Amino acid sequence: MDEQNAVRPCARKVRRMSNVQVIHEDDTMIVLDKPAGLLAVPGRGPDKQDCLSARAQARWPDALVVHRLDMATSGLVVMARGIEAQRQLGRAFETRRVHKRYTAVVAGTLHNLQPDNGWNTIDLPLIIDWPNRPRSIVSAELGKPSVTRWRIAGPSEPDSTRLELEPVTGRTHQLRVHLQAIGHPILGDMLYATPEQQARAPRLLLHAQQLSLPHPLSNETMHFHSPCPF
Repeated sequence: MDEQNAVRPCARKVRRMSNVQVIHEDDTMIVLDKPAGLLAVPGRGPDKQDCLSARAQARWPDALVVHRLDMATSGLVVMARGIEAQRQLGRAFETRRVHKRYTAVVAGTLHNLQPDNGWNTIDLPLIIDWPNRPRSIVSAELGKPSVTRWRIAGPSEPDSTRLELEPVTGRTHQLRVHLQAIGHPILGDMLYATPEQQARAPRLLLHAQQLSLPHPLSNETMHFHSPCPF
């Protein structure tokens, strides 16, 4: 495959792979649409070996993990094909050349604080809550800098708000903890929402909807989109 064809996201038809939608594939990277409830990487124990990376590697033996989504979160995940592509994509994440946008539905009514529906910022340091893993917590003393941007994404239903989210940093459970910290947990969140808020949705209402990143071969910026399923 020549370089020009390798970097066109629409050059190949969208298809399915073991109940996972393949958004894009070429010789150096794959973009997959992970369903909620599927692990991104293997967990501990034989019952946690079925995961997105294992399914991808069954089809592309050179597929390597670059980043993850929580098991309960759906949406776009990129995997590298080969160690050099993994290095290039990893470097893009480290230098914040990868941009992700999520949709979430949170408990309660949020009002945009910026004019013209501009972006609001949550700037709260986070750290893993080691005695209660896999939870994370806000910690002014020990937490690492963590920044999330949010804005209203559309009409809200009673006592809930649909948001568009942009994680500036990439801490564990960052979006979920930040929204809980401002008093608006994501509906269906089994770790950070109240039992009543958990019961209001059949799943975590968080979806990785947009992904932009430099192609590991050409450095061309690629844009991908996954329609929100809720």
